[in-house]
Amino acid sequence: MPSNLLKKIRQRFGISAPRMTVQTHVAWYWRLLGLVVVLSCSFALAAWIYDAGRRFAGFDRSEAELELSRLRESVGRLSQEAAGLRASVNASDSKLQIERTAQTQLARQVKALEDENARLKEDLAFFENLIPGEHRDNTLLVNRFRVDPGALPGEFRYRLLLLQGGRRDKPFQGNLQLLVTLQEDGKDAIITLPEEGAGQAYKISFKYFQRVEGTFRVSPNAHVKMVRVRIYEAGSAQVRATQSFNLS
Repeated sequence: MPSNLLKKIRQRFGISAPRMTVQTHVAWYWRLLGLVVVLSCSFALAAWIYDAGRRFAGFDRSEAELELSRLRESVGRLSQEAAGLRASVNASDSKLQIERTAQTQLARQVKALEDENARLKEDLAFFENLIPGEHRDNTLLVNRFRVDPGALPGEFRYRLLLLQGGRRDKPFQGNLQLLVTLQEDGKDAIITLPEEGAGQAYKISFKYFQRVEGTFRVSPNAHVKMVRVRIYEAGSAQVRATQSFNLS
């Protein structure tokens, strides 16, 4: 028994005993710190290699950022210039529109003046032709009776010139009547104007001559064929003068 025990002790602690390895213990946070340092160095080295590769290939990040900044400034400047040009174009369009409107209004005024001038010339020629025979009789004349469609549906505008010949001791007093021949829904009809209660608008009073203008309304669906004007002297049912105008 003692010999066996001695043999085991020699095997355990003697020359034939197993080798022992001694390892130094390192705390876990130092290991983690070392891992972080190694990873940081690896990332920095990879970034340096990447930048070096781009510079070697002809691409510099700083130059690209500088060029991008210059391009942004150019875009901003061009945008401002474009906005200014658009404002100028809009102002020019507004001014041109105003000038066109003014030209249109002037053209209308010139046209109205030309029409008035032509009408005055017709009046003058008409009066000049009547001067030699103005004392022949007490004739009432209707001249240049005309009817035109108005601006509204069913509206018509009429105008005429009345002249009293012969002696003019007193003004002519009377009234005007319109007979409107029209067709509506395939049926012919005649409308007498003025209607009841509107006679005052058709009163006339003049000594030498009078230009008469006015409007009347019919159904928008009616087709006016002819309008006849009649002039009555106050207190008389006899027609003193009449004239017709055909629209169809």
